[in-house]
Parts: sequence; C-alpha cells; structure tokens
Amino acid sequence: MAERRVTVGWAEGLHARPAAIFVRAATAAGVPVTVGRPGEEPVSAVSMLAVLGLGVEGGEEIVLASGAEGAEDALERLAKLVSEGLGELPQTV
Repeated sequence: MAERRVTVGWAEGLHARPAAIFVRAATAAGVPVTVGRPGEEPVSAVSMLAVLGLGVEGGEEIVLASGAEGAEDALERLAKLVSEGLGELPQTV
C-alpha cells in the first residue's frame, strides 16, 4: 500500500471549499484513495461528507493512501495539492 503523510496547507483545513477541491482532485486521480488522521480509521477521499466529517484543521497531518497500481503518482499530486493549499479560488472584493 502506497502512503503519503502530509500537513494540510489550507488555513481553514479540509472544510467547505478546500474539501471540495480535494475531493474533485481525488476523484480525478483515477485510483481509489483514502484519507485520515494518523492512527485513525481512514475514509474515502472521493466522499465529500466523509472528508468534511474528519474535521481536519489547517496545519494538521493527514495520511493519504491507496493500494492500487500506479497510486504513487496520484498520491504525490494529491499530497502537493494539500500541502501547498493549491486550487484556491481568488478572493473577491
């Protein structure tokens, strides 16, 4: 099983907009991915409700995992997205 531990770079954590960005990216990854806190039961990364239910805050460490072939690249892309807080929409005035 491939695994990546990553610190959440979004200040608001995996809530609302960042969670939606993450779930869309996990869905597009093409392999099944789970997400969770270290030592806790992981949830499906493609389930918005499950991801929101984790209640992950900014700066917390999470574990991304997949047992699928070719998962290394997908996990690497997701880890970068999460750690750098990428995909945020610009703030409107």
